[in-house]
Amino acid sequence: MGSLTEAQHAIVTGTLLGDGAMRCKTNALLEVNHSWHQSTYVEWKYRHLADLVSTPPRLRRSNGGRTACRFVTRSLPVLTPYYKLFYAAGTKQAPHVELSPLALAVWFMDDGCRSRNAVYLNTQQFDLSSQQCLLHQLYDQWGIEGTLNRDKSYHRIRISVAGTVRLASVIDEFLLPDLRYKLPHVTP
Repeated sequence: MGSLTEAQHAIVTGTLLGDGAMRCKTNALLEVNHSWHQSTYVEWKYRHLADLVSTPPRLRRSNGGRTACRFVTRSLPVLTPYYKLFYAAGTKQAPHVELSPLALAVWFMDDGCRSRNAVYLNTQQFDLSSQQCLLHQLYDQWGIEGTLNRDKSYHRIRISVAGTVRLASVIDEFLLPDLRYKLPHVTP
């Protein structure tokens, strides 16, 4: 496998900004893991990344009784640069990346949730400097305004009402029907 397609690159990037995780020994692999309620979404990711995967998605029970739908890619040289970018310090951090509309849609489908006329991106897994970096990228690349919102002892990104309208217009064509509930009823 020489390189990823443009769509695969965007899906991997959006997944790593969201719920995705990577491991690396010689080469990196990507783990896609969502609630079984989002199995249609997992299947969609799998269809786009199938040439990187040996085993299709499966349902799996965790220790806490949660049922997840997941798949893992093979360890591949083409994925290793993503690991080096997102895990440069040993833990997952948000680097400066191009937020294509598809990457932004995948990130939103992974981590987005609505709140009245605005949305949150559940970025609690990132440290504050990573979250600030993401806020700047959203504004600089797409004019999407947001702030950091305190969620108990963590922070997450809250997109403004106007930013939510802008976000909806950017990701609309890529948002899967099953996940449209995450956006408030705004007109892009």
